[in-house]
Amino acid sequence: MTGRGLVEGGVSGAVATAAMSAVMLAGSKVGLMKDQPPKHLVRAALPGHSRRRKPGEGVLAALAHFGFGVTAGAMYRLVSRGRRTPVAVGVGYGLAIWLSSYEGWVPGVTALPPISDDRPGRPAVMAAAHVVYGVILTMVLNRFHDRDDR
Repeated sequence: MTGRGLVEGGVSGAVATAAMSAVMLAGSKVGLMKDQPPKHLVRAALPGHSRRRKPGEGVLAALAHFGFGVTAGAMYRLVSRGRRTPVAVGVGYGLAIWLSSYEGWVPGVTALPPISDDRPGRPAVMAAAHVVYGVILTMVLNRFHDRDDR
């Protein structure tokens, strides 16, 4: 894998994270989520009470979310070896991130409860957001691949 491939994966991850974030914000606007999950993670990571708001958490949450999305995009590019992948594979990748995070390390750091114990709205929004992440990630990476084939 070249550095260019990792950059393509990172760029694709950033674009996919932006699209995913729009789904998350829409979920908040219609009342399905009170706060964005990245804010809960930042609250849990920063000193002080893990559930209380902290100065600068919005900016830190956005940076952390995009950092995670860029990294996950680069990892997807790495495992796909630069080949075109079906959108269904990207959807599976996005849902795998959601399940491993929200049933694994996110409750482990006590930022949010596991999916089965969470409020009904948040898991539905987050599953949909991760599907969007996987779709957009795959579409953007496939465009990079198509461009290289020309």
